[in-house]
Amino acid sequence: MKILLVGEYSRLHNSLKEGLHQLGHEVTIMGNKDDFKNYPVDIYINHSFQKGFLKKIKIGIYKFTSLDLGSIEIYFKAKFQLKKLEHFDIVQLINESPLLIEASFEKRFIKKLIKQSDTLFVLSTGSDHLNINYLIKNKLKYSILTPYFENPSLKRNYLFDFKYLNSGFKDLHHFIYNHCNGVIATDVDYHIPLRGHKKYLGLIPNPINIELIEYKPLKFSSKLKIFHGVNKHSMLKKGNKFFDEALKIIEQKYANKVEITTTYNIPYEEYIKYYDDCHILLDQVYAYDQGYNALEAMAKGKVVFTGAEQEWLDNYNLKEDTVAINALPDVDSIVKKLEWLILNPHKIIEISKNARAFIEKEHDYKKIANLYVKTWSL
Repeated sequence: MKILLVGEYSRLHNSLKEGLHQLGHEVTIMGNKDDFKNYPVDIYINHSFQKGFLKKIKIGIYKFTSLDLGSIEIYFKAKFQLKKLEHFDIVQLINESPLLIEASFEKRFIKKLIKQSDTLFVLSTGSDHLNINYLIKNKLKYSILTPYFENPSLKRNYLFDFKYLNSGFKDLHHFIYNHCNGVIATDVDYHIPLRGHKKYLGLIPNPINIELIEYKPLKFSSKLKIFHGVNKHSMLKKGNKFFDEALKIIEQKYANKVEITTTYNIPYEEYIKYYDDCHILLDQVYAYDQGYNALEAMAKGKVVFTGAEQEWLDNYNLKEDTVAINALPDVDSIVKKLEWLILNPHKIIEISKNARAFIEKEHDYKKIANLYVKTWSL
């Protein structure tokens, strides 16, 4: 088949592309490179107003006319690229807003996509209208919106997420759901809001290219190494503050036993090198399931503090803290689990092996690519 994957978050579409290639399909990725993470794409689409004088012009024109020059430029670049591409058997959007532009221009772009393809699928793998509309009702014990519920003055930190509730993105959502062949969730966090929806095709776990990620049995020399990689743009929504506070306590109490490394906003290729020799990786708190950073670290055999809630345990028939450590929005809880591992290093070895085995069983990129092909063919 000839497949177009539009948009890229966290290397999901790249890993899927690699799996689809193994199955003999022709795959093209169109999109930006997810900001500083700089993921590979085949057709790079972005605007010229990123910084300096051009950025000031963009802001000024938007302020007085409500015209977003960045959205307009990206739309016409994407439209031009589509003209050069032939018909696709499958088009899949990484999100309801795969180009990260204004809803009206996303809609115009997706209309053109529909004309050039037999089928259109959309992933729920980040903030979108249905997901945020569910989370805003505050039904879960915690979510990325928990800091906002606790302190509404933080609303400006959620402008990106809350935009999906405005009329333009609501209209875009309904347009996509009316014209797509189905919606796929990539983990439990996105599965929960979609349960029972007529367009929902089910959860397909994130694909991980285990052939590119070497499993390294953990070894202990002098100190236990803990890595905390922070994305400043999403640190509030991921609950990194709980890790920061827990690490201060651990560093004071076990200075002679641990070595702690914290990084901020580093590109993907650098990020994976930074944590290469760590034993424990601190990923995120406000989640029920693992995102890409956690999964790739687990594939390397790291013990990852991340989303590993009961719903995730039930989905994969696992026991608590055997494959990944469920990180709760509670400093004392995180400290206790870190202490448990520091004082019981044999558990680190055990969880490390389990983590790699889990990724091989549930997230292997070729198996996942095959699941996508089967789902697209339903």
